[in-house]
Amino acid sequence: MKIFIYPPNSLILADLVERFGHEPLTLMSEVRKKVTSPSLDSPPMNMTPDDPKKGLKYAAIEIPSGVRGRMALMDPLIEQAEAAIIVEDAEYMFGCMGCARTNELLKFVVRKKGVPVLELQYPKNENEAKNFVLYVNEFLDKLTEKVAPKAEGSQ
Repeated sequence: MKIFIYPPNSLILADLVERFGHEPLTLMSEVRKKVTSPSLDSPPMNMTPDDPKKGLKYAAIEIPSGVRGRMALMDPLIEQAEAAIIVEDAEYMFGCMGCARTNELLKFVVRKKGVPVLELQYPKNENEAKNFVLYVNEFLDKLTEKVAPKAEGSQ
């Protein structure tokens, strides 16, 4: 399954999701597409005419352009998400996003999408970290169990 992770640039969370057999939807993958696509020829912005439209889907024209731009970049991740893991109060090195308003909007949009969401607090000690990994594992296992019967029934 494709799992939206928040913070979306968390290498730690992306690695954890991948280790448990799912595809993490990360900001880095979207940025990579913007920088390596041969069809884009306006570095460093690498914007297409459709990008501003994607941002307007989530935020009105009066909203600062930085919020709309970040949401435009996140749009493919939101659209692909089949589930989500949201970590609150994460430390800077866990995965930082630059704009508090975008962060709140992003979490709101993902929750509103109606996909299964696991919300966790960032662990502050070793015991909490072990529980954190356990909760993520249990959540992803339950997702796998929900998908497996559908696949068996369709054959």
